[in-house]
Amino acid sequence: MIAMSCNNISKSFGVDLILSDISFTISIGDKVGLIGKNGTGKSTLFKILTNQMPYDEGNIYISKNLNIGYLKQELHFDSDKIIFEECLEVFSYLIEMEEEIRSLEKRIANYKDHESPEFLKLMGQYSRLLDEFNNQNGYGYKSEIRGVLKGLGFFEDDFEKPIYTLSGGQKSRLNIAKLLLKKPNILLLDEPTNHLDIEAINWLEGFLKNYPGTILIISHDRYFLDQIVDKIFEIENKSMLQFEGSYSKYVSFKKSLYDQQMKKYAEQQREIVKQEELIRRFKQHGTEKLAKRAKSREKLLERMEVVDKPILNNKKTKIKLEARIKSGREVLKVHNLSKSFEDHNLFSNLNFDIYRSERVALIGPNGIGKTTLFKILLDKLDYNSGSITVGHNVFMGYYDQEQENLNSDNTLVDEICSANPKLSIPETRSLLASFLFVGDDVFKEIDNLSGGERSRLSLLKLMLSKSNFLLLDEPTNHLDLPSKEVLEDALLEYDGTIFTISHDRYFLNKVSTKILEISSDEIKEYLGNYDYYIEKKNEVQSINNDEIPQTITKTKLKEERKRKKLEEAERKKERQLLKDLEENISKLESKLSELELLMCDEKIYADSEKSKEVSEEYESIKAELEKFYGLWEEKI
Repeated sequence: MIAMSCNNISKSFGVDLILSDISFTISIGDKVGLIGKNGTGKSTLFKILTNQMPYDEGNIYISKNLNIGYLKQELHFDSDKIIFEECLEVFSYLIEMEEEIRSLEKRIANYKDHESPEFLKLMGQYSRLLDEFNNQNGYGYKSEIRGVLKGLGFFEDDFEKPIYTLSGGQKSRLNIAKLLLKKPNILLLDEPTNHLDIEAINWLEGFLKNYPGTILIISHDRYFLDQIVDKIFEIENKSMLQFEGSYSKYVSFKKSLYDQQMKKYAEQQREIVKQEELIRRFKQHGTEKLAKRAKSREKLLERMEVVDKPILNNKKTKIKLEARIKSGREVLKVHNLSKSFEDHNLFSNLNFDIYRSERVALIGPNGIGKTTLFKILLDKLDYNSGSITVGHNVFMGYYDQEQENLNSDNTLVDEICSANPKLSIPETRSLLASFLFVGDDVFKEIDNLSGGERSRLSLLKLMLSKSNFLLLDEPTNHLDLPSKEVLEDALLEYDGTIFTISHDRYFLNKVSTKILEISSDEIKEYLGNYDYYIEKKNEVQSINNDEIPQTITKTKLKEERKRKKLEEAERKKERQLLKDLEENISKLESKLSELELLMCDEKIYADSEKSKEVSEEYESIKAELEKFYGLWEEKI
């Protein structure tokens, strides 16, 4: 069944045509990735689909009874409410329903004539409302809120935080939480993984994989797209190319399509050259017969449908990063490093080494101190204890995700020239052009640049620095897919050493040769890319508890067996506790349903004493059930 379809949608801003004849159909349950370079009209299409922006031509069909939920890329809201209260707004209809149920219960309790039509009507209303409340998960919505907030990286302590105190990233995650709790039939998500750490992205992937509705996602996170979508729509050159399959399969398909189109174009060009040469020769000889043949071939050429030369990654630049000088083998040694902010211990006892030509990725949850560690290495922050040893001939270059190294008042030309005084204006303009800043763009003030443009400018400055040890903090943020590929290719060819923070798992998989996973009290090292890291993490989780190294002594073996028996006994105890809890919850839910039926029974509500007794038992069991729900939530 069709969820949504567009037919020949076009949109212009003044004389600039953004979208032209966009047509597609999405069925209920489809999960579609919408991709394309920055500025191709992806977010514009979302705004058109949600009636936030008019379109010039075409028509849109959205199936009746289906509602749309839209996650914007940019969010601006402040509120005096705390996080949990903001999420409760999603369930305001249930809260109102519960208040109405309580009100009806009070009215019922005050009735003395239990055979009057008014009382019977009231009981019918109460029964229907109670059934609806149960069907809408009226007793479990608070647990649902907690589950979604925790999945997106919030802790219990965060639930009471006022929204106006949150960072931009936290507000973005709260907005995702509210949208997912609403459970719209059609989800439109614009860059949902922005501001999420890897753990939260993994949770969101699992949620969206099992989401029963229809999903349309704008994302530059290729790993995320591969995990979720079964269709790809790409907006390119104002039109849309559609493909059924994952993002990785689409990349292969598009390359194959380009090769086929290029082959067809080349064959036609050869044929045109051949025919033009024959026409020239026939005319040159000047005979009437040959002149007719020349004219006939000219008509054939005029009628020929010309194949346009295919474009692959139009305006794709190439970055070349070069080390100024070769460093020593040992680039960085960190020993027992600790950092605190007043009473808050951020991390302690960090130990790791980085060697020449390694491409090292630093991963870990948001707020654990990854950017802080970079600032310590760059002497921008002090540390409490430990030691840092920078190797011989090591020159650091820093790519900052906030681009604080850019002067907002400068034009692009001024920014590059001030950092590189030896460059002439023509040389600077040529370099900027290679990073897609052409014409009058080079005189733009940095303050007026988009996130992607600022990222490209920062990468150009990094390239010109010719450092041999690059510290990259979220380098793929704000970059579109072609720009990410350009950066990855440059880093793979780079002859220096790389230390990068990133939540982009596709980027980590392609670039990194070593993963460092940071926690508050250690760093764990994995000698491989992201897939290798996941493989090793899974291995650790699935190690057979009975496998003990042969080199340990008999005493240690006995101690190990005893420890494992105790751990197994504890796990068994926990499993039994969980089972008992679930059985108790099931019994209480059944009892609650029985009491609800009794409360609607004429024999009961006709007897005020029995009605009161049943009502009190109902409230008691409901309170007990809430307590068990809380215990069960802690155990799962």
